[in-house]
Amino acid sequence: MPATTRSQNKLSNPTTTTTTTSTTNTTTSKPNMQTAARTFMSSPLIAVAGASSNPQKFGHKIFAWYLSQNYTPTPINPSTPSIKVQQKTFETLPSPSSLREPGKTSLSIITPPEITKQILKEARDAGVKAVWLQPGSFGADELAYAEREFPGAAVGGFGDGTVGGEGWCVLVDGEKALREAKSEREEKL
Repeated sequence: MPATTRSQNKLSNPTTTTTTTSTTNTTTSKPNMQTAARTFMSSPLIAVAGASSNPQKFGHKIFAWYLSQNYTPTPINPSTPSIKVQQKTFETLPSPSSLREPGKTSLSIITPPEITKQILKEARDAGVKAVWLQPGSFGADELAYAEREFPGAAVGGFGDGTVGGEGWCVLVDGEKALREAKSEREEKL
């Protein structure tokens, strides 16, 4: 079995851990999810693709979580003009391309995998800087696309640092990431 060494790549992307296998001289990069989660939470604005009025759905629970963390998230849901969360009505946007300030917005995605890929493309084209793919919203292709198109700013899967049994989830891992990003977020407000 080849020997593997792990080192932090400080010259190119500090959010990437580089693994080099000496016998084949191959280098692969694996995102650091803790750093990506901190980057995500440092954004002054949050949007939620898949936001819902239904309290049983994670699109509702995650939207409510952001409200409890003093964010005013923007709901994205093309199938309804508004959602109601915590007895307050929020007008929805149809897609990430409708965001007012996409360059200052992180996007939580709680949609089925077949919709997630299109949401990711729209978010990238709009200029969204960070995305968080909730468990169940992606397969291997969607996660790989997010990691490629949002380098160092795509959260999802089972990368190092999650305490959840289903992978990186805002409801489980968000509070820690928010604490770590607090000073960066305050500077951007």
